[in-house]
Amino acid sequence: MLYMFLLHSEPGTEWPADIIDQHLAFWRETRERGAYVSSEALGGDLSAAITVRVRQGKILATDGPFAETREVLGGFYILDCANLDQAREYAAKIPDAKYGSVEIRPIMEVPRWPYEGIPKRRRHPMGGAAG
Repeated sequence: MLYMFLLHSEPGTEWPADIIDQHLAFWRETRERGAYVSSEALGGDLSAAITVRVRQGKILATDGPFAETREVLGGFYILDCANLDQAREYAAKIPDAKYGSVEIRPIMEVPRWPYEGIPKRRRHPMGGAAG
């Protein structure tokens, strides 16, 4: 089943010099085990973020992230896991779990969504349990 792992940290977190090497080791492990689907790092400069809302037909753009929070979303992984227990095991191995937090979210199968042309992956049913 597909899970997204959202990597959060507090602004000003001091990252070790080898953090990229730690992520590369995790990437290699998940690729070798056939779990790796995708990952990306997000820009850490929140002043570059823009939140867009449409209300009563008007576009409202606000500088910065939508939510007031102490933690910043810094990146993500998408992994294909056998179950939630395996997802938890992977989350504990993501380097950011030692310096911030890793949020696990199931990726849902959306009825009538046109999935043609993308690799077939097991998604969670809408409204179903994420285990």
